[in-house]
Amino acid sequence: MSQKTRVRFAPSPTGPLHIGGVRTALYNYLFAKKNNGTFILRIEDTDQKRYVPKAEQYIIDSLNWAGIPFDEGPGKNEMLGPYRQSERKELYRQYAQELIDKDKAYYAFDTSEDLDRYRNEYQEAGKTFIYNWHNREKLNNSLSLDENIVKQKLEAGEAYVIRFKTPLNDTLELYDLIRGEMRIDTHTLDDKVLFKSDGMPTYHLANIVDDHLMEISHVIRGEEWLPSLALHHLLYEAFNWEAPKFAHLPLILKPVGKGKLSKRDGDQLGFPVFPLNYTDEKTGETSQGYREAGYFPEAFVNMLALLGWNPGDEREVMGLEDLIAAFDLENVSKSGAKFDIEKTKWFQHQYMQKQSLEELTQAFLPILKEKTDKIFETAYVSKVIGLLQERAIFVADFWELGSYFFKAPDTFDEKAVKKAWKEDTTEIVSNLLIFLQEQTDFTSSILEENVKAWIQSQELGFGRVLMPLRLSLVGSMQGPHVFDIMEMIGKEATLKRLQYASANI
Repeated sequence: MSQKTRVRFAPSPTGPLHIGGVRTALYNYLFAKKNNGTFILRIEDTDQKRYVPKAEQYIIDSLNWAGIPFDEGPGKNEMLGPYRQSERKELYRQYAQELIDKDKAYYAFDTSEDLDRYRNEYQEAGKTFIYNWHNREKLNNSLSLDENIVKQKLEAGEAYVIRFKTPLNDTLELYDLIRGEMRIDTHTLDDKVLFKSDGMPTYHLANIVDDHLMEISHVIRGEEWLPSLALHHLLYEAFNWEAPKFAHLPLILKPVGKGKLSKRDGDQLGFPVFPLNYTDEKTGETSQGYREAGYFPEAFVNMLALLGWNPGDEREVMGLEDLIAAFDLENVSKSGAKFDIEKTKWFQHQYMQKQSLEELTQAFLPILKEKTDKIFETAYVSKVIGLLQERAIFVADFWELGSYFFKAPDTFDEKAVKKAWKEDTTEIVSNLLIFLQEQTDFTSSILEENVKAWIQSQELGFGRVLMPLRLSLVGSMQGPHVFDIMEMIGKEATLKRLQYASANI
């Protein structure tokens, strides 16, 4: 086994990549980079019935968008490939045969009908059927049958699976880098199928063989694989191979805290559970991804990293380099991490504040083009974004927060009208119009000074003038400093909006 750090992310291409899978990939990536190691992508496509052709590319696109590309994998630095298990089929047959030759595995000819019958019989007797040491020598397999009969069955092409021969009377002492020491009695284990009747290996055999041949030093995977650790440990022993170190990550839990986060939770509560948009080819249904929802990949990665791990201090906003420097498996939690959509938005807001005006402007221009047929100078758009950035969470928010910078309001918020527009307001606005027409300097600070002086000279309260002024310009009571808005849209647009409001409210 190589002493170099080599880790792998090994998803099945059976559909979209859940954010739990992205987090597994992220932790592998951070661990590899922290230890000057290699991050490998392996496609575990042994389940041909559930295989989805576009899923592999979706996985690769997701890792690239998140900024955690693999170093070695399909089509990239294929030093120990191929990296798709379907392309390694003959290899697994060879290793399955090796286990049979070593008396560590056996052929089982039981049909699915046979196994169903055994399960029913056991159930009627109040027991659970487990195919293992206590009954394997009575069932239809190469342990119970005469050698010649086994040979005849194989030559006749009779369907079989290859099962692992779990050792008797053994207590396994296992170690997990996150969960610590565990002891497993082999009496409780079943004889798992390693090679299926369709000529494909099961996850267990393919996984072990590939991890060994690809010189994987650490297996960092989800806790759903923890029950398989005993079998995998026994397989390494059976092949007389050095096992990698194992670490099993906690689940990402539903927002309510109980149960694994699912697509249904996202559908019900209105948040993505996939990194990118995914369209189901069978139903045509599209599930929204974090990218299309407007999240920055850096915010998405930062949020995911802290779902089940902490840097050992109070830091929360951490870029990829910070995460790499701080990452270790000791600070990964044993218990599940509750997903919090509001916290996810909080991360997005933090990264919104870190973006340059230039980046945000380029991201917003296509949205602006969809919303209005007018053409605006980039410098103007950038200035608008500068005024709104502090309150925005997503780039699309710039339109929601500041559409009035690009088009005059044609309707007015009813609550704001009741609050701001009194019996004498139309007269006050008419007088303000006359005063503003005389202004030659429409810069924010000068306007503020002059308008406030005018308000005082008219012996009016500031709210009596400034509230209807904002309502006329914006259509509601939202927005940044009202005199900044006036400077931005200019004198002509300001006067037109005041005239429209006076005539239509």
